[in-house]
Amino acid sequence: MDLLTVSVVIPVLNEAATLRRQVLILRAFLNEHVAAAAGYECHVIIADNGSTDATAAEAQTLAQEYADVAYLYLAQRGRGRALKHAWLATDSDLVAYMDVDLSTNLLAFRPLLDTLRYGCDVATGSRLVPASRIRRSFRREVLSQGYNLLIKALFWHHFSDAQCGFKALTRQAAEKLLPLIEDTSWFFDTELLLLAEHLGYRIAEVPVEWVEDLDSRVRIIPTAIADIRGLLRMRRKLRTLTRQ
Repeated sequence: MDLLTVSVVIPVLNEAATLRRQVLILRAFLNEHVAAAAGYECHVIIADNGSTDATAAEAQTLAQEYADVAYLYLAQRGRGRALKHAWLATDSDLVAYMDVDLSTNLLAFRPLLDTLRYGCDVATGSRLVPASRIRRSFRREVLSQGYNLLIKALFWHHFSDAQCGFKALTRQAAEKLLPLIEDTSWFFDTELLLLAEHLGYRIAEVPVEWVEDLDSRVRIIPTAIADIRGLLRMRRKLRTLTRQ
């Protein structure tokens, strides 16, 4: 089995209090379950987008202590911006990301990578396929279901969950898709998947176990408004790409 290199990006903003614990949990999992014996060589990139607490110091210490951990700092905020910079800065065969709260059970990570090894271009976790198991508030459930139904009504896409923070791409797909993505924040995930499907990339969905982080920093209403604006922009953008 060929050994594939994997860059696992964790975008962070003011996560000094929990960063070390989460990175060590992730490293231990990768070394035990997604190591060379499984055909992968993983390293972690902490992508800090504008933290003002002690995140930088903690991340730099982790990078000094562990050869498979790297630190990337961006002065401007935005999860999408952090992912774009981190993914384009590495030459790994596969690039991936997950949220620092590790809300998605890590046992789904190797299946995510395996879909890319065996022919897909983009892999995404889905909380909305039948095999998934999720725990979240009624409000978050309604908003998520409503958002994905809106995308379906506008684009008739085939993926079920646009916003799950658990994705991976091949190097070739990342190099083609990332320069086309305009959003630098939370809509980044949706834009990535819509572009990938429109351009004919093979997308795989992996069922996940997901537990809502009650300490989430996401501001739901402003994010929802930005997402709707993003969807309207994508309608125009995809029409333009079709004509080219």
